[in-house]
Amino acid sequence: MQDDFAAQRKAIIERLAGATDLHAMANEFSQALGKMGYGYQFDWCGLPIIQIPQDIVALQELIWSIQPGAIVETGIARGGSLAFSASMLELLGGDRIVIGIDIDIREPNRKAIEAHPMADRIQLIQGSSIDPATVAQVQETLAGRGPVLVLLDSHHTHDHVLEELRLYAPLVGEGSYIVVFDTIIEDLPADYFANRDWGPGNSPKSAVHAFVKESDRFEIDTALDRKLVLTANPDGFLRCIKEESGNPA
Repeated sequence: MQDDFAAQRKAIIERLAGATDLHAMANEFSQALGKMGYGYQFDWCGLPIIQIPQDIVALQELIWSIQPGAIVETGIARGGSLAFSASMLELLGGDRIVIGIDIDIREPNRKAIEAHPMADRIQLIQGSSIDPATVAQVQETLAGRGPVLVLLDSHHTHDHVLEELRLYAPLVGEGSYIVVFDTIIEDLPADYFANRDWGPGNSPKSAVHAFVKESDRFEIDTALDRKLVLTANPDGFLRCIKEESGNPA
């Protein structure tokens, strides 16, 4: 019976993959929702998460499947994503942690995170995610922990995200993921991003495509895109398919 259900799911994903009109409609719908501030409307355990529900569910599936010893998040905002990750790790049990990195952790947000019931599982690092000193601090904190799941949601320019991918990929082992957020920027009109440093051609998705060309360790998990349909992270779910050279399999 379970095999039949899995086969049914697979068939649905294949149908969704071919539904080009549906995906075009989803893109238009995403544009309209974004202009209304839709992604700002949700909390996780009392803290604003600034993600859409579909992507929250996808992350839940990944975390439950990977069972990471640590989750590294770049970009903290108001802390809801940290609370989400920490609450998932609480369900898994054991000595699991979330490391949150941001160049500017605003004091009200820091206080709210540190007062949260999941605070014992959260470690905050203030600094640029691509500063070697920050990366070294993350590596030290991760010592002896694994597997590692990485979530990239800080500065959305091509160069910044590509450098994040290069720096944090070595932390991720075979079977785990890097999730790059807001890759949808590439698929939205250029004038959608007034007063922003990023846009089509200079986005998280353009960084993802450059990264997978230079790395043989990661591939885009297209099945997740197909089944989500509505996502802020198309092409953003990167599965590690090979151990880092020199690391034990």
